[in-house]
Amino acid sequence: MQGAEELTGFAGIIGHADIITHMQNAIRKGQISHAYLLAGEKGSGKTQLAETFAMTLQCEKHGTDPCGQCPSCLKALSGNHPDILHVKHDKPGSVSVDDIRRQVVGDVAIRPYESPYKVYIVNDASKMTPQAQNALLKTLEEPPAYAVILLLADHPEMLLPTILSRCVTLRLKPVSNSEIRSFLMNRLHVPDYQAEIETSFAQGNPGKARKIAESADFMDMVENAVYQMKHSKEKEIYEMVDAVRDLSAEKQNIQDYFDIYLMWFHDVLMYKATQDIDSLIFKEEVPAIRERAAVSSYEGLERILEAIHTAEDRLRANVNFDLTMELLFLTMKEE
Repeated sequence: MQGAEELTGFAGIIGHADIITHMQNAIRKGQISHAYLLAGEKGSGKTQLAETFAMTLQCEKHGTDPCGQCPSCLKALSGNHPDILHVKHDKPGSVSVDDIRRQVVGDVAIRPYESPYKVYIVNDASKMTPQAQNALLKTLEEPPAYAVILLLADHPEMLLPTILSRCVTLRLKPVSNSEIRSFLMNRLHVPDYQAEIETSFAQGNPGKARKIAESADFMDMVENAVYQMKHSKEKEIYEMVDAVRDLSAEKQNIQDYFDIYLMWFHDVLMYKATQDIDSLIFKEEVPAIRERAAVSSYEGLERILEAIHTAEDRLRANVNFDLTMELLFLTMKEE
């Protein structure tokens, strides 16, 4: 696969048109809030939105999109802008009160070095300890005119109500399948069949879409999982146990396997109900899907989908891996 075609500015962001419009309107009207909360799951695009917003605020052309050419934009693109500050934390599990005091509270009184704003990007904001949040609160209550604080949170519900009430909250929604598919095919040059699978797998998350598209192993894993599904009816128990053993070496990927199993049997169910191949994810596997749909009842397919979810729950509850997978494969075989 060729390298990605990177677009700078808001045009390079996949989806989130409503948030981009909000940001650009605020810039156009000169109504920039002192604190924003960008809330969304890991990989949804929070960092790219925050960095593009910060870059636009500091751009010397003063437009609603960064020019990408002025000295300010070039510094932002290289990660060396003195007035765009990424708050870092040493402990992976928490952002401490010292982190916030040293990098935000103690720094915010110093005026911008060369730009109209001083922008603080706080990644992992939901990991701020209560003490860190309380330390930040005073700055949010009485910020200097030039300060803009961008909190990026995977779990906004972990932030104190007093923090939430002082931020403009921008919630990132899942990106549409058509936008993800277009990104994969046009900018990452993924073939259409592969893009279809990866789009469904990404579930509206652009970061996940990029990660799996750039993974050397992802399509091998899909091929392996699909092979298991295609032959789940005729496999002997000992063969299924061998497959389980192979999977045991990839326990860290087991959730990905479950997702592929769900996609496969959802395709079988969809085909059984509609005979429509256009709505299928695994379009190149139509003969195997048609064959499975012919031998499994609606109730049987529903039971298989339910069994996959049950297996997920069991592994989360630390039930024996081999036993869980054997029971799942037995259900696939019998239904």
